[in-house]
Amino acid sequence: MKFKFISHTADIKFQAFGKTLEEVFENSALALFDVFYNGKVKDRKKFKIKAKGRDFESLLYNFLEEFLFLFDSENFLPGKIKNLKIDKKRFEIACDIFGDEIKNYETNTHVKAITYNEMFVKQEKNKFTTQVVVDV
Repeated sequence: MKFKFISHTADIKFQAFGKTLEEVFENSALALFDVFYNGKVKDRKKFKIKAKGRDFESLLYNFLEEFLFLFDSENFLPGKIKNLKIDKKRFEIACDIFGDEIKNYETNTHVKAITYNEMFVKQEKNKFTTQVVVDV
C-alpha cells in the first residue's frame, strides 16, 4: 500500500508508506495528487521541483506546497514523479514532475493549503511513514 486516507472532521488526512525516505515522499505526493484527481493524468507538461527544509517535516511541507503552487499558478495537474532525490543532510529535495493542464480534467477537490497539523515523518525499523492533513 502506497498511501491511505484517514477520516478527519473537516479536512483530508492521509498517511503514506515507503521502504526509503524517497519512496515515502513520493507516495505522499501521489496521495496529494489523488486528492486533486484520482484518475490517469497524461504526461503533456514537465516541471522540475526543488524544496528545502530545516527537518524532514518542513521538507515534506515545502515539497507538497510546490505542487499546490503549480496547481494554482500554472493550472498544472500533476500525475507522475521521476528522478526524486533527497539530500538527507541538507534537507533538500528535487524531482521531475509530469502532468497536464487542469482544464482537461474534472478535478475532485481544491486544496487550500498543506498544514503542519498532525504532520509527521517517522522511521520504524525498515519502514517510513508520513502523515499529512490538507486544508480543503
